[in-house]
Amino acid sequence: MSAVLAKASRLAGKPPLTVVLSVVVLTVIVLAAIVAPLIAPYDPNAQNLLGRLKPPGFTIRATHFLLGSDELGRDTLSRLIYGARVSLLVAFASVLLSGIAGCIFGMLAAFYRGWVETVIMRLVDIVLSIPAILLAIITVATLGPGLQNVVLVLALTRWPRYARVAYAQTLIVANMSYLRLSRAMGAGWLRVLRHHVLPNIAGALVVVATLEFGLMVLFEAGLSFLGLGVQPPTASWGAMLSVGRNYVANAWWLSVMPGLALFLLVLSVNVLGDFLRDRLDPRSA
Repeated sequence: MSAVLAKASRLAGKPPLTVVLSVVVLTVIVLAAIVAPLIAPYDPNAQNLLGRLKPPGFTIRATHFLLGSDELGRDTLSRLIYGARVSLLVAFASVLLSGIAGCIFGMLAAFYRGWVETVIMRLVDIVLSIPAILLAIITVATLGPGLQNVVLVLALTRWPRYARVAYAQTLIVANMSYLRLSRAMGAGWLRVLRHHVLPNIAGALVVVATLEFGLMVLFEAGLSFLGLGVQPPTASWGAMLSVGRNYVANAWWLSVMPGLALFLLVLSVNVLGDFLRDRLDPRSA
């Protein structure tokens, strides 16, 4: 008990430096994605064959490649900035859709029990038994690549995790006296779930969503790396990595720059997710 209280007291103070740095990194990436047309040095799809595969800091004909250029002479920095838009958009949309679907199914399974619980939770078990990336690849290969299909696929493959958490948390809330009293007074199931259950399980779902955000970024990058995500010439960090692997020996920056961007984004999200988990549940180890 003393250890739990000590940890709770520590968490109540200022956030650690790693969390502050993570927030700063996330803020920079998000702002860069939002104002990409204003801060990108050049058009991300503009080709300059005379400046192809130039190293960072190279200047040719008034064109300055701060982070180098790719195999078509496109500015790497500009494509990184626009690529952040794709990663953040796909991650946010897929987390939102999967979170809403999983939350609804999880609450319904715990609230109604019986055959509803059996059907929903067995469906959750089936989806979770299939590797998420394999299911995503199969689905995208069937539906075809593209931004909308990637978002749909990631949402369809990740909703069971939210359903599991919502189901477990709703079971706890369902046994509380105020919830039974609300039902006894004639409150409908929709009102009970919206006003009494959801506010009590929202904290756990926010933590899951934060951690899932980084995973969605990696999934999108993996699908784009395989050619099943956002299609050229649209800038995508995964697609940039896929191209860069062919030039590792003489153009290292093509792989290092998007890889570093992915690393910083996912690490920052995970650090923030761990911090939120500890804040919302001081008893966690």
